[in-house]
Amino acid sequence: MASSSRKEIAIIGAGPAGLMAAEIVAQGGARVTVYDAMPSPGRKFLMAGRGGLNLTHSEPLPQFLERYREAAPRLKAAIGTFPPQALREWSEKLGQPTFVGTSGRVFPKVLKASPLLRAWLRRLDAAGVKFAFRHRWIGWDEQGRLTFQAPDGLRVVDARATVLALGGASWPRLGSDGSWVGILAPRGVQVSPLRPANCGFIVAWSDIFRERFEGQPLKGIALGFGLHVVRGEAIITRSGIEGGAVYALSAELREAIAAQGEVTLRIALRPDVDQNEVAKRLSSPRRKQSFSNFLRKAVQLSPVAIGLLQEAAMHTGVSLSSLSPAQLAELINAVPLRLTGTAPIARAISSAGGISFDELDADFMIRRLPGVFAAGEMLDWEAPTGGYLLQASFATGAAAGRGVLKWLSGDPHGEEARKRRLEP
Repeated sequence: MASSSRKEIAIIGAGPAGLMAAEIVAQGGARVTVYDAMPSPGRKFLMAGRGGLNLTHSEPLPQFLERYREAAPRLKAAIGTFPPQALREWSEKLGQPTFVGTSGRVFPKVLKASPLLRAWLRRLDAAGVKFAFRHRWIGWDEQGRLTFQAPDGLRVVDARATVLALGGASWPRLGSDGSWVGILAPRGVQVSPLRPANCGFIVAWSDIFRERFEGQPLKGIALGFGLHVVRGEAIITRSGIEGGAVYALSAELREAIAAQGEVTLRIALRPDVDQNEVAKRLSSPRRKQSFSNFLRKAVQLSPVAIGLLQEAAMHTGVSLSSLSPAQLAELINAVPLRLTGTAPIARAISSAGGISFDELDADFMIRRLPGVFAAGEMLDWEAPTGGYLLQASFATGAAAGRGVLKWLSGDPHGEEARKRRLEP
């Protein structure tokens, strides 16, 4: 059993929240080691960069905070202290200036994560931050020391303070597998069940539709569920549907499916064209055209959109060609899609659930575990894609780092923390 006796600050998790906490703590003069079960840092961060690395969003802070729904009041102080503009300035100081896209989203100009991560790791190295990879955290020993499964066996670490930043449970192959729930819950820490967020949904496609249209995009559509309407795109998957517009409704759809077993999503295929105008175009003579070709030319529907209409008609037992122009126009802008389940959390962009904010003090310390802080996607919040996920991860990591420095100023050797962690 390898042992580390120096009084270090342990950061567990080498994603954005953990690395930001490490930076803040190291800047405060403490010795920091970042532990991670994976062989290298920032794996999910690098995956996010494949889409251009949407760091944050440019909308005004009050509207920005609303994206976090019921968690907004709990995140307000952290994000207010490290807001989107501060994140952009931080990126620029690392040699990665940003720009605002047409949707208001903020990206590095190089549209990649790797240059930013490399520059960040150089800064952390210069600040004295150490890394220990292939170290899987498995809890505390009877003396209140951190324990890890390391390449050379069990390792124990006597930490002055700890920041937990192990992520949620989406994309487990990149490191965030949610196994920490089994460590914290038995210690009385309230953890809301981890659930898929920004996720896809299951649809019982016909074999013909699935084989022909898997991977095809539905562009320029509007999705409706209850009072919610979202514009954007979606992708047909082998088992259902996913994509940006779907992710924006995923929280409402997920909760409704949990309560009802299934829900109906409405898809407007031509939301920019008035329904009466669509009916008028469909009233023109079809002549010798096939019905699919007629729909393509008259209403500018893509093959996948036409296939979706045919799926809907098949489930109601009618043929599209038997519908009147008015009925067909109504269907085109309200295609019913029955969602029977949520796609697995392993395929979700992020996860909902996590450590309840009631378990944390204002400095992101777990009240039941003095000297132990938590940040990032481990916490019970969710947000849509668009930069909100990374912004909250960075901001809560910075808040936890500041919390550690404040804690050290009051308990410089962490003795009281260890004693209280050992209490039943």
